Amino acid sequence: MTAATDRVPDLLDAAAIGQWDRECDVLVIGQGVAGSCAALEAHRAGAEVLIVERASGGGGASAMSSGIYYLGGGTAVQKAMGYDDTPDEMANFIMASCDPLDPQAVRQFCDDSPAHFDWLEEQGVPFERTEFKGKAVYLLDTTCLMSTGNEKVWPYKLVARPAPRGHKVAGEGENAGHAGMAPLLARCEAEGIPAMYDSAVTALVADASGRVVGVRVKQSDRTIHVKARRAVIIAAGSYNMNRDMIAKNLPLLGETSEPLGIPSNDGMGVLLGLSAGAGTSAMDGVIPTGSIYPPAQLIKGIVVNKRGERFVTEDSYHGRLGNFVMEQPDQKAWLILDSEIFAYPENPFARHQLVDGWETIEEMEAGLGLPTGSLVKTMAEYNTAAAEGKDPVLHKSAEWLKPLDQPPYAAFDISFDRSTYLYITLGGLKTGPNGECLTPRAEPIPGLYAVGASAAHIPRNGKAYASGMSLGPGSYFGRRAGRHAAGANWAT
Repeated sequence: MTAATDRVPDLLDAAAIGQWDRECDVLVIGQGVAGSCAALEAHRAGAEVLIVERASGGGGASAMSSGIYYLGGGTAVQKAMGYDDTPDEMANFIMASCDPLDPQAVRQFCDDSPAHFDWLEEQGVPFERTEFKGKAVYLLDTTCLMSTGNEKVWPYKLVARPAPRGHKVAGEGENAGHAGMAPLLARCEAEGIPAMYDSAVTALVADASGRVVGVRVKQSDRTIHVKARRAVIIAAGSYNMNRDMIAKNLPLLGETSEPLGIPSNDGMGVLLGLSAGAGTSAMDGVIPTGSIYPPAQLIKGIVVNKRGERFVTEDSYHGRLGNFVMEQPDQKAWLILDSEIFAYPENPFARHQLVDGWETIEEMEAGLGLPTGSLVKTMAEYNTAAAEGKDPVLHKSAEWLKPLDQPPYAAFDISFDRSTYLYITLGGLKTGPNGECLTPRAEPIPGLYAVGASAAHIPRNGKAYASGMSLGPGSYFGRRAGRHAAGANWAT
């Protein structure tokens, strides 16, 4: 993590810029998935586009991701795998699960999701017609469709018909995202969209009316000013790597938490937006992940806190479970297993540690230092209900229910201050359906847009997140912003 400051840069006065070193219609800050899609659509709408990227090449954190796009509503892959998903079902789930700041934007995303998937394939982003039916955080092979959220978790499964919506690109390894970014970068190059690399935007420039009209760019040997005749689109990533912003907004993240990102995810995009008067949303939103699975059999265990109580259904999406663990008393939690389902968690990053094994629940309760009688009561109630295929407290799905009654017993320490929880931030600039930066009172800031992780995510906390809700909406709203900034109407 960098020691980047949380100081908001000055907003420069256009009248004080003696001479512009370069001009364009639409300037895009960052060339991850959102920035690349914005640049392509702005260019195709007839705008002269310039990409300014701090790294030595494009790709950003998107290329380092697992390559999952959250899409649905009846995509070609869903149909090929036999799922009758609809935009209504997708919207019902997201509205119930995420409590999004902008329901209109969510509805448009769901309605356009099948066509957006087609557009990604037309750009060369590779997706197989294959499916993984198990429970996994990410896949190392090229399999495409998988469940990546809380669609099957109560009460959301009652609100909307569950369907898998994680679309993983056909790349291998834990950083398969590069297989999705490479075609987008190639398209930008093939269409002649210029990019300045090793170039950091350090300030926005606005005219007397408050319209953003350009940027200041720091390069290795000089500082230049670039005029944007129509708009500036901020697609500079998250603030995962900014120590000051993390401390200010996410005090529950501890020393064992580790950010997922690249060095340039230092929040500069958010700070630039603030300099122009933009509001923010969900700055306290984070998805911490230290999944207890694979193997999936561990989901049949129970997770308890220092009071010996369950607090989240164990079949939740791993980010939901991690967020709940973060908020428990002293951030303590244990995964409880019996001999029938015992296995070591295979997550290589979390480092969950086996505490011990015990012949009785009473001995385990004492060994974990839990209040006398607490774990005994919790397990007795759980086992009685599980024997009937029920979980009246947290409503874990029946397929993951079994009485934990086969000693010896074991516990893994999954406490937030002991295990390693990897995280991404969810907060960012407040935006409209076309990526327009909005003031705290939802007034658009002329000439300024934000997309991708520089903008607030649809889910505002990790309890609502689903894998793919960065790349999926990021690419979609990047496209919308590009067209809108270029002065064109949106159409999929």
